[in-house]
Amino acid sequence: MLFNAALIGLVVGLMNAKFSAIDKRFDDMRDLWRAELHRVEEVLDARLKHLEER
Repeated sequence: MLFNAALIGLVVGLMNAKFSAIDKRFDDMRDLWRAELHRVEEVLDARLKHLEER
């Protein structure tokens, strides 16, 4: 019974570590998307400003 409890604890710990790694990857992906969208926004703003100046 103690062995089963230890094994379940180990499995839960490993799953928690995997989920935390997945969360970090999603956070990194979100930061990358925000940076890319900000860059696109700046390009579009510059083009719009150029068109408005004509």
